[in-house]
Amino acid sequence: MVIQAAARVAGSVWPFLHTAKTNTSESQVHGSGKKTLEATISTGHSNNTTSETAGPRPPRYAALMQSKAATVAEYLASLPADRRTALLEVRDVFLANLDKDYEEGMSYGMIGYCVPFRVFPAGYHCDPKQALPFAALASQKNYLSVYMMGLYADGQDPESSWFRKAWAKTGKKLDMGKCCIRFKKVEDLALDVLAEALRRMPAKRYVEYYEKARLDYATSKSRPAAKKAVKKTAKRVSPEPARRAAKKAAKKARK
Repeated sequence: MVIQAAARVAGSVWPFLHTAKTNTSESQVHGSGKKTLEATISTGHSNNTTSETAGPRPPRYAALMQSKAATVAEYLASLPADRRTALLEVRDVFLANLDKDYEEGMSYGMIGYCVPFRVFPAGYHCDPKQALPFAALASQKNYLSVYMMGLYADGQDPESSWFRKAWAKTGKKLDMGKCCIRFKKVEDLALDVLAEALRRMPAKRYVEYYEKARLDYATSKSRPAAKKAVKKTAKRVSPEPARRAAKKAAKKARK
């Protein structure tokens, strides 16, 4: 099932997400945040007086998954021009097609899109202080990436299967792991398919899938334990009296 593998309580929904904090700002998603973002990128400074500045720009392509940028603007400003341009184009697709109940911000060192507490108060089960992650954009060492947790599956789930088939019809090669789509340039992406995937997963539906996946996983984990308990019980209630009787009869026969 969709994100079933992702909702493993023993690990995490996002296997690589553990320690960093989330800093979301709804104005950057639906509203006037774009002008502020552009101004920040052009100057290299943020208007967010509560955040730390990004500091010196890193070497070319050194902005990795765990960036220390405090805002989306700082993150983008820290990137080489070609990577920044590419991520901005993909980001435009996100902002144009995301459900209004998602919020954008720095999440785990990436540009993240989360389900805010006003929509899902329980938050992310691995860290309830964090909003539930849904998607992310990142500049890795050797490529750019789009993370889509609503597609976290092996291709057999209906949503994941639809996505892979729709992408294949475009003739573009899909370089995708469980939920990470890797690309070098925007032309590698089927942006229309990506846009449709975002529209197909509004926040409330994603929360339903997430909760169902966690429940399914908890149920599947309990089954082996139940079978083990049955076997253990069977050993305890084995026909010991019958064995003792047979042993006694054999001993008597030898006499």
